[in-house]
Amino acid sequence: MNNGIAGDYQTKQSLETFSFLPKFTAEDVQKQVAYIVANGWAPSIEHEHPSNAMDHYWTMWKLPLFGETNIATVLNELEACRRAYPDHHIRLIGYDAYTQSQGSCFVVYAG
Repeated sequence: MNNGIAGDYQTKQSLETFSFLPKFTAEDVQKQVAYIVANGWAPSIEHEHPSNAMDHYWTMWKLPLFGETNIATVLNELEACRRAYPDHHIRLIGYDAYTQSQGSCFVVYAG
């Protein structure tokens, strides 16, 4: 139903806000990891098979990387998760301990 609003459209089912942008390059992902680390947020990696991604909690890959400041370590963990689960969606979350919420969350690899 349009309701007369210009630009109204049906959107496809998406995993998160960034999914409406062009696919992230390796450099884009690195910049997002740097942003998470620079804010002092705890990086955490989750994964889930695409068939369950919309109606299941995603499985955590190891524990969150509390206090991690090395960007390469986070990127290496993302790659390790991808090697272990090549057909899964994999997302990175930055947990903000101060606000006790997610400061950042995006899908790095869509399975």
